Amino acid sequence: MHRRQVLAGLTATAFMSADVPGQSSPTFLEIKTWRLHNTPEDQGERVHEYLKNGLSPALARAGARLDGAFSNIIGPDGPYYVTLVEFPSLAAMQETISKMRSDEDHRRALEKLSSEPGLPFVRVESSLLQSFSGMPSPVVQKSGERPRVFELRTYESQSFLTLTRKVGMFNNSEMQIFERLGFRPVFFGETIAGPRQPNLMYMLSYDDLAARERLWHSFISDPDWKKLSSQPELKDAQIVANISNVILAPLEFSPIR
Repeated sequence: MHRRQVLAGLTATAFMSADVPGQSSPTFLEIKTWRLHNTPEDQGERVHEYLKNGLSPALARAGARLDGAFSNIIGPDGPYYVTLVEFPSLAAMQETISKMRSDEDHRRALEKLSSEPGLPFVRVESSLLQSFSGMPSPVVQKSGERPRVFELRTYESQSFLTLTRKVGMFNNSEMQIFERLGFRPVFFGETIAGPRQPNLMYMLSYDDLAARERLWHSFISDPDWKKLSSQPELKDAQIVANISNVILAPLEFSPIR
């Protein structure tokens, strides 16, 4: 099957997306997790160098952008890095992949990554998301002098139908509650290619871990949230099978900080 047919098929898997009228078209987000080992191979340093001086410039030359690059600070199976790349369409993603394959500077960066003894990383895991219509693009901004703390959350649903309900819940009410309470959302997306489907993923940022605790306490006790989540068809037991999260810190070259 040609790549164009594959990408067209991916679009069809975004089941019954709960769009918000009048919003911009959703974009596509690729999240990669770069699994590492703490060994004499210096995998962390080698991948850091590649992401900063190889992948990020290559994406820019191809007309795309590395929106964020993070390291884990709290969560299982560390150490690892997480990268976030945004594409305006699946066709644009295909074009970026083609351009990078013929990019000689990027090829040399890959050769450098693999030139030292041992493995440069353990494995790379990838998920492709379609952003929610309520927040079509990631919010790419730097904070003040001190980098923020980021939380990447994954909500697995019982079925694609219940996932649609949860996406609609975010688009129509839950995002607005986050923003009113002072959360700083970075992106929201429904996974259309990747593990543990059906699921959605989103990222929030905080000044620090203490601010995270305060904000989630205010969210849980918020009257609007209690009213929204008390509806029988929107209770977690009906639409969310599992919730997992990790806490991340931005790498120094990450546009999102």
